[in-house]
Amino acid sequence: MGLFDDLSRFLENRLEEFLRNNPHLELEALLEQLREQEEDTLKLIADLQLQEKRSQEEILSTAQEIQRWHIRVQKAKNAAREDLATAAQEREAALLREGNQRWGHMQGLKERINQSQELLQKIQQRRQEVQAKAAEAQTVQAKAQTHQRFETNGWSNQTSSYSGGFDDLEDKFRRWETQDELDQIKRNLGK
Repeated sequence: MGLFDDLSRFLENRLEEFLRNNPHLELEALLEQLREQEEDTLKLIADLQLQEKRSQEEILSTAQEIQRWHIRVQKAKNAAREDLATAAQEREAALLREGNQRWGHMQGLKERINQSQELLQKIQQRRQEVQAKAAEAQTVQAKAQTHQRFETNGWSNQTSSYSGGFDDLEDKFRRWETQDELDQIKRNLGK
């Protein structure tokens, strides 16, 4: 296990170092992570809203049942059937407790939906910030590449505009500089 942990740490360190050396890739990775978080949050909100709708339907159904048993309590009392009235009151009370629990559950869902929507806004805001930084980094990188190409093209254009006589001069200087370096090495070896 230690070998795998060491290898994992080594790879993570290399990845972090690579991303530090290539900030535009780090921003792209962060953007992808934020996109995934946004997608997951949207799915969570949709799921919570579906649960909330089901909860509302259950509450409505429970309220209708409570109303039905309340009417039965009244009917049983009016008919002097205390045995039925008592049992109906117990059923009504149980349904009221169930309704209260469902109401509390629905309120919890609403709170989670609100929190998820706030989280979604923060994720979207963060993603916009990172996109702006990524665009800025791309602009800087493009300018650097353009500048580098300009310098490279400038030098190559200058050398290509020279006549053949200057190319001979370049060759003569290279041979002379190489010979000079060889002579220097020989002198150093002779010492």
